[in-house]
Amino acid sequence: MNFEEHLAADVREIEEILKRYLPKEEGYAKTVAEAVNYSVLAGGKRLRPMLLLECCRLFGGREELAAPFMAAIEFIHTYSLVHDDLPCMDNDEYRRGRKTTHAVYGEGMAVLAGDALLNLAFETASSAFSRTENEEELRRAARAMQILSAKSGIGGMVGGQCADTQAEEFPPEKVTQELLLYIHENKTAAMIQSPMMIGALLAGADEEKLEALERIGSKIGLAFQIRDDILDLTSSLQELGKQTGSDLKNNKVTYVSLNGMDASEKEVRRLSEEALQELKGLTENRNEFLECLVEDLITRKK
Repeated sequence: MNFEEHLAADVREIEEILKRYLPKEEGYAKTVAEAVNYSVLAGGKRLRPMLLLECCRLFGGREELAAPFMAAIEFIHTYSLVHDDLPCMDNDEYRRGRKTTHAVYGEGMAVLAGDALLNLAFETASSAFSRTENEEELRRAARAMQILSAKSGIGGMVGGQCADTQAEEFPPEKVTQELLLYIHENKTAAMIQSPMMIGALLAGADEEKLEALERIGSKIGLAFQIRDDILDLTSSLQELGKQTGSDLKNNKVTYVSLNGMDASEKEVRRLSEEALQELKGLTENRNEFLECLVEDLITRKK
């Protein structure tokens, strides 16, 4: 297996799927459609739809059924970035190597673009129902919708964002390890767990496997976020594609500021090794690309 070639092929496939579901830029809603398309087509790793696709492949599922959920998870992720970048949130000017949505279209249109993407995600995911071939697949698609909504809502990503936003107003000594892990577990890890569980579920994985993937996704997500905190201090705009030093600018307590760089690097390695070990033992037929992808994400430089 050539990792880079497989990665590029997955990205091309995902890009085509995303374009299939994006809105047309026409009529009185043309501007918000343009802002939506600008936000989604800005590039990025396409990590979440890729995890969904590869977990579906791991369990031998139908990619046609997974495609709407692949687009939906990327739309939800993108809406969260559009809103995160707003002046009332993180106030970032660059995302994925170019100007953020609010910097190009204005704050009001950026809010609407995020709103539109969230609605578009569920409009797209629900189209999977018409792709089911039997009652069992229909049941899986319905359960996948439940996972998608739960992991991206108050009990998942939005809850984590709430805690993160409020924590910025706390004095540093009040931001505990427990609070920080809650933020990471929900703001970041929930949106890693979701695609991994959905991909496997659509392919027919049982409850035990889904619970295992939820644990694996949690460890990957935590390691991914700690790595992000490290890169915010050690990388550059050119490498990362977004403004670095934003955590310091916004007075954020991070895993690195709380535990130090060495301990943070060790925790990334511990979490990633545990996640990979469990992932490798999940099925008889391993997905070597998925394993390499997880390793690459956690050791990334951008």
